[in-house]
Amino acid sequence: MIDLLWLAVSIAVIVLLILKVKLHPAISLVIGTLLLGVLARISFGELAGVVTGGFGDLMAGIGLSVGFGIILGQLMSDSGGARVIARTLVGATSERFAMFGLAGAAFLLSIPVFYDVTFVILVPLAIAIAREARKPLPLAVGSVALGAGTAHTMVPPTPNPLAAGEILGFDVGIMLLVGGLGGLVAVLGGVALYSAILPRVWRPAVDVEGEPAMVEHAGVRREPGFLLALLPLAVPVVIILTGTAWTALAGELPGWAVLLTDKTVALLIGALVAYLVAARGMTRDEMNTSAGTAVQSAGIVLLVTGAGGAFGAVIEAAGIGDLIADVVSAFGGNAFVALLACYLVGMAFRVAVGSGTVASITTMTIMASLAPAIGVHPVWVAMACLAGALSLGHLNDSGFWVTARIPGFSVTGGLKVYTLPELIASVVALVFTLIGATVLPMG
Repeated sequence: MIDLLWLAVSIAVIVLLILKVKLHPAISLVIGTLLLGVLARISFGELAGVVTGGFGDLMAGIGLSVGFGIILGQLMSDSGGARVIARTLVGATSERFAMFGLAGAAFLLSIPVFYDVTFVILVPLAIAIAREARKPLPLAVGSVALGAGTAHTMVPPTPNPLAAGEILGFDVGIMLLVGGLGGLVAVLGGVALYSAILPRVWRPAVDVEGEPAMVEHAGVRREPGFLLALLPLAVPVVIILTGTAWTALAGELPGWAVLLTDKTVALLIGALVAYLVAARGMTRDEMNTSAGTAVQSAGIVLLVTGAGGAFGAVIEAAGIGDLIADVVSAFGGNAFVALLACYLVGMAFRVAVGSGTVASITTMTIMASLAPAIGVHPVWVAMACLAGALSLGHLNDSGFWVTARIPGFSVTGGLKVYTLPELIASVVALVFTLIGATVLPMG
């Protein structure tokens, strides 16, 4: 049991290095990983290999996929396709359901596009919708934050849910199905609850600091139509889900189908489709600049994600993952309690380090051996961990400041339009997970 103490010590060191020493999360994770390896008595000769092997194994599984997904999303944003999708979805709703349309647009856009980019794209639309539908601006802003944060946390090809399959050992198509459905439920339920709660807590005198800063978007010569704009996202999703369904119905896939439906190839095809769609309104140099920006963003994400993979490899090599599973089994293997623990651990990491990516990856690596001990499919463990990582973003999270400052809100206002709606969505997602694990454990 002393190894559980060493795990706690290494986690505390990681958090302190990020918060107090201000080291980059990737560096902090690697230092904490090496410390855990030493404390858990992994030999010095093996430790470096375990760390680099864990990093490399996770990168082999998701590195190219994440890169292609980020390029796809950047091209969708820069080509104007993301704005077309947002305007169309919001325009299809009535005034009564405008907030659901706004949150749904944010949810769909944030599947391939980073949270900050999605928010900046949707802020002018949120301001306009709030005025036209006679809804409070903070409700519109919070709905965007809720939709974007949920998708970015739970639906591949964003890094957190894409890594879930590699860390916990299941097909990414299952994550796409469960994460997509659970995320959609969290958005719909979350907006309904948020709409009821916000008027009770919003205080303009302290929550508003100034006028919204309107974000001007650089126009493209020719924006794509709605269906064309949606194509780069729809193509890889359909390909991946086809492979998952084919495997479930017919068993082993033929070789060509295994290649074509692999997530890396599917996202490569999606990125190529994004290039073709963007070519209608962007020059070759503009598209290459867009892809270069995406690659820079991908490098930071992959470094943090890979460091989390190294941490998981040391946990596995030290036998700590099995020890956690044994402890859960010794207490009766109660799935409800275990999934709630996953959620709370993810929440604790989100509060401590701010980054949802760090919180997700670290929590899933710690809980990677849990599913067999509680008799559920590992996707439910992933969902509980991801829901916890969504829960309590606050002042140490860059997304908080983007969400608070652009609409002109104070710190307290930011807590009510960023932290509160994402917390509500995370609780709805947790309830979905607990019900799903009970009704359809798939263990």
